[in-house]
Amino acid sequence: MNQLYTVGLLIVSNIFMTFAWYGHLKLQQMKVFTETTPLFIVILFSWLLAMPEYMCQVPANRLGFVGNGGAYSLMQLKVIQEVITLSVFTIFVTVFFEGESLHWNHAAAFLCLIMAVYLVFMK
Repeated sequence: MNQLYTVGLLIVSNIFMTFAWYGHLKLQQMKVFTETTPLFIVILFSWLLAMPEYMCQVPANRLGFVGNGGAYSLMQLKVIQEVITLSVFTIFVTVFFEGESLHWNHAAAFLCLIMAVYLVFMK
């Protein structure tokens, strides 16, 4: 069950992270933020989103880590997190940003990620 909690928390964490890192760009497109919006306001907005990210990321790593009774080594946790990050980011970009689309090289990169997951879990 810890495996499901770990992956679920990593997904939620990465949703918050993606919005914290890139959401302000969408808000700028929507004219909520402008070029004249002070940077500290944009950073504060991102930090407010980053707090829930950390509230999910840290427990996910603690639950999932084999040293705490979880199922994953540190390397496995990191690779899982990277795959989730890029998956969430891809969905975010294609849904929220016009003009951004997937190309063959993106599919090839995802194939490499799948291979990375396979290799990191290989005994």
